[in-house]
Amino acid sequence: MQRAENPLVWAVARVPARVRTKLLVAFLAIATLLVVIALVGLRVLGDSNSRAERLGALQVRVGGYRELEADAALLRQVLALCASTPDYAKWLNGGKPTAGAPATCLKSMEQPVDAVLALLGSATRLGFHPEPDEATSLRRVRKDYADVKTTVAKITDSSAQAFPLHARAETLSVDLEVAARSLAETATGKTNALIAENRSAYESSRNLFIGLAAGTIFLALLLGFILSRALTGPLGRAQSRLAEIAAGDFSSHVDVPNRDELGALAADVNRTNDELRRLYGELETASRHKSEFLANMSHELRTPLNAIIGFSQVLRQRLFGEVNEKQEEYLDDILSSGNHLLSLINDVLDLSKVEAGQVELEVATFSLREALERGVVMVRERAVKNGVHLSLELSPDVDLVDGDERRVRQVVFNLLSNAVKFTPAGGSIVVADLRVDGEVQVSVMDTGPGIAPEDQQRIFEEFQQTDVGVQHREGTGLGLALSKRLVELHGGRIWVESQPGHGSRFVFTLPLEQSARPAEEHALRSSAGTVPAPAPNR
Repeated sequence: MQRAENPLVWAVARVPARVRTKLLVAFLAIATLLVVIALVGLRVLGDSNSRAERLGALQVRVGGYRELEADAALLRQVLALCASTPDYAKWLNGGKPTAGAPATCLKSMEQPVDAVLALLGSATRLGFHPEPDEATSLRRVRKDYADVKTTVAKITDSSAQAFPLHARAETLSVDLEVAARSLAETATGKTNALIAENRSAYESSRNLFIGLAAGTIFLALLLGFILSRALTGPLGRAQSRLAEIAAGDFSSHVDVPNRDELGALAADVNRTNDELRRLYGELETASRHKSEFLANMSHELRTPLNAIIGFSQVLRQRLFGEVNEKQEEYLDDILSSGNHLLSLINDVLDLSKVEAGQVELEVATFSLREALERGVVMVRERAVKNGVHLSLELSPDVDLVDGDERRVRQVVFNLLSNAVKFTPAGGSIVVADLRVDGEVQVSVMDTGPGIAPEDQQRIFEEFQQTDVGVQHREGTGLGLALSKRLVELHGGRIWVESQPGHGSRFVFTLPLEQSARPAEEHALRSSAGTVPAPAPNR
């Protein structure tokens, strides 16, 4: 049942109906099963109620017959009082009883016999309708009662025949008791049989209900499972395919047999996959062409630019003759602009190489302290010229780290150049390092204008600058983007902490222990963008 290609699941999936229709049909099927259970329950309860009514009627009859039997037995016992006298025994043996003895004995039992006969007469009227098979016995009981009553009346009227009539009355009372007992036993048997039938019916009903309930639960679960698999299976496959698409895998399609909204969703996912594959291919081609173009153009631009810078330096050094003051000023402008342009071209070339996965770090152990000191030295002249105080606060327990020293110095130089550029005269810049949780944090803190929160992520993207940076009309927004890529290639992070009007603090980290990585891994990390960057930049 767990197989995705289960025939029942596929059969439901391929039904050409909307999802809500399938859910409604499933609900109606389960509701029908519940209605069936309810109808069976009503039938069982009706049968049980009928048996209960029959049992109550039987108990009433048993009670009436038992009362009739008890009254008959009481009559026999009362009549037996005279039978225990010596005169009665003498008569039974053929002798002649004492004169007046029968009358005396019968006179003493006349009142108890009349009372018992009255009770017996009331009992023979019952108060319920006997069943057909009890009618014969009941007629006999009533006949015996009438005979007993007639005989007792004759005993009172004829003293001479008292003992014979008494014997007949006693015999009739025994017959009456036997007949009443027979009725009581018959009714009791029927009651016991009905009780046994009721017990058996209860067990059968219980088993029926258990079977129906188990069957209903099984069918409901089966139906729910099949329907859920028919719905969630395609969703799961579509989700997996979307995850693969998000990871850049456009090589396959999602296979969904549904002929409903989920089937349409799968078709849309496949169309999206094909369209993204086409666009992704075009983007890769465009990105490759862009990187190749930038690399080639940067190389082609550097060749004449190096010549311009070189010949300008030659003229500035007066190797071919003297230059006047105005020419010297123009040569300084040419050198400054040329170096600035060369810096921008180098940034473009480095960034294009990183994007193309062509940068391989030359990892070695180097002194971070010396790298930071050299970075400070490179920008100190410009800082002094702008009236900015530049200082180092280095931790004594941080010195040697693993990494590409040239690239790390490039990151430090970019951060210091930005800090010097944006810090007004009279401000300060502090370069510090610190060991934190198995890595080294290098920070460059300035007292510049600060960075707005909405710009703190954007400034680490290519060709992005803050409004203050645009106003300075310097740079193209590549320095921080390149720094971010280089730091991530080292397995570190870079971010900024800043508030407008309160300066900025740029921080990047380097692992204390880092082994060399092949160029392919760096290219993958750079292109996939899997390295987390906790904060933005300028």
